[in-house]
Amino acid sequence: MPSIPQLEKLLSLDPADAFVLYALAMEHAKLAEKDRAFAYFDRCIAADPAYCYAYFHKARVQSESGQTGDAIETLNRGINAAKAAGDAHAMSEMRELLDQLV
Repeated sequence: MPSIPQLEKLLSLDPADAFVLYALAMEHAKLAEKDRAFAYFDRCIAADPAYCYAYFHKARVQSESGQTGDAIETLNRGINAAKAAGDAHAMSEMRELLDQLV
């Protein structure tokens, strides 16, 4: 996986690149920089609302941070996005995580 500086350089070439935004969110999540991770997950979702795993991993980080209500809300939005995108696999994974939280 490229480093955060490498990803930021790629992002400067296309600030709406959902894949790069998602990668930055994941890298910041790994470093426990939750606020930065959430910001990049949100930018990823804004750039591509059908990027289903952004919802899943944002909710996972929210849940790990004790933000269960926010995680549930994120998962519900993600399930709707996955349904609209026809992504049954992502929908299934989000429902499984949701079931663990409720």
